[in-house]
Amino acid sequence: MIDTHRPGVDTTSVESRTKRTYNLRTVSVARVRELSAQYGLADSQDAVVELAIERLYRDAVAAREAAMWQAAGDDADFVSEMRDLEGEFRDRETWPR
Repeated sequence: MIDTHRPGVDTTSVESRTKRTYNLRTVSVARVRELSAQYGLADSQDAVVELAIERLYRDAVAAREAAMWQAAGDDADFVSEMRDLEGEFRDRETWPR
């Protein structure tokens, strides 16, 4: 057995990675390669996939938040409360002159 641990080396700032295998369509794999190699979107194919996942995640969160705000706007009690708060704070929210 070979011990590769180096005493005194701080690895806490290194983000851990997990190896995963997915069954992707050939065209998807080709597009990941193209986005990395030809368009320089990211330094590696893994980075392209990570960027795509982050974008999809942000889009999903934004859509969910938009739906929640839409529902709140349709809630008469919420709208009434916001109008009351708006009236209460109207004069306090001004820019300094």
